[in-house]
Amino acid sequence: MRAVWLREYGPPGVLVVEEMPVPVPQDGEALIEVALANITFVETQVRAGTAPFPTEIPMIPGNGVGGTVRAVGPGVDDGLLGRRVITSTGGSGGYAEFVTVDAGGLIEVPDTMVLDDAVALLADGRTATMLIATAALQRDDRVLVEAAAGGVGSLLVQLARSAGATVIAAVGDARKVEVARGLGADVVVNYRDADWTARVRDEVGQINVVFDGVGGEIARSAFDLLERGGRMVRFGAASGEWAPISDEMAADHAVTLLSIPRPTPQQAREYTEHALAEAAAGRLRPLIGQRFPLEGAADAHAAIESRTSVGKTLLANNRELA
Repeated sequence: MRAVWLREYGPPGVLVVEEMPVPVPQDGEALIEVALANITFVETQVRAGTAPFPTEIPMIPGNGVGGTVRAVGPGVDDGLLGRRVITSTGGSGGYAEFVTVDAGGLIEVPDTMVLDDAVALLADGRTATMLIATAALQRDDRVLVEAAAGGVGSLLVQLARSAGATVIAAVGDARKVEVARGLGADVVVNYRDADWTARVRDEVGQINVVFDGVGGEIARSAFDLLERGGRMVRFGAASGEWAPISDEMAADHAVTLLSIPRPTPQQAREYTEHALAEAAAGRLRPLIGQRFPLEGAADAHAAIESRTSVGKTLLANNRELA
């Protein structure tokens, strides 16, 4: 089988495709023929050697896949054979034609849902749903979503609108402005514009919730828009640094700083299944901006890092992109 290997940290070009044997499922495992692999921003950090957690190489990147169960190990119900599933890989192994995973973590894809959408929701749908719950979002909240045309941000816009909030979408270029409008945002601003915070104030006044997935100066500016008693949920650092907001600064402004609590495996599963159910019912639409073939993993990472990608980026595990 073909698999993408990371043998040294560096730019996207360090990702190389190699041939290797198909793995054999062991006790409690299932073998998945991977149709699509989910790519996350943190995987670009892993490749570059800048991840916010320790990593070891060599490795096959990829922590989320969707595909078909082709074999099962001892102790696993063979009724799973042929089922369409999505699953986490446990941290690595997803950028490949086949991967073995813990069978207990498999989530079946609803018959009415295309596999692409299910894979796009595996990590981002779970994260967005958890963020909404963490913020305890209320009807009539005024919510700023950073990187609103990204995988998680695009889902946050939709979920916040469904909750009855007024949504201000902050994006990084003119093309993404139209994308955010199409998702239903009430106000869309380009945070590359010097006066973007002034426009937010003109449109809605102060806000009371920020979903911060960018960090850096964008997060600092968003913090300044919060009214007293507001909440800031920090979940990412796409800018390369976390939001420079100390506990003392937050206390001075009477702002509550929040982070996603680490879910139990059962909670993570429930959040993912909730996102899938919302999508199957037509209330949530994952935004898939681009697909790359397995051999194009380096190009996919480069697109994400260039900030030109929109929504979710997927690796299609076939030689021709559908």
